[in-house]
Amino acid sequence: MTQHSTDHPDIARNDLPAAVAAYLTAHRDGDAATALATFTTDAVVTDEGHTYRTRAAVGNWLTSAGSEYTYTTEYRGATATAAGVDVVQHLEGDFPGGSADLHYRFTLDGGSISRLTIEP
Repeated sequence: MTQHSTDHPDIARNDLPAAVAAYLTAHRDGDAATALATFTTDAVVTDEGHTYRTRAAVGNWLTSAGSEYTYTTEYRGATATAAGVDVVQHLEGDFPGGSADLHYRFTLDGGSISRLTIEP
């Protein structure tokens, strides 16, 4: 395992926290119900400059985010943070620009995701 520093080690895909791994798989597969089950009841998601603060809002975001595009995602790596995990995903598809590396910054509360921020 390579380390950026002693405080923030790199994480292999197989070593991600269960909720993060389940979310990434469900997101890739378009399974909004399974993805929603990985979040706490009071989770907050920020994506494309919008913040979703209720379980219903997060559920709506999961079913609609990126739905106008066809794309693939590829795990590029992850780093442990003080609050959880920062996962880098590479997306390719028919969205403007055609490809992007995005950080999925997960904050965990127990075994669930309490916050997710997606940004470049």
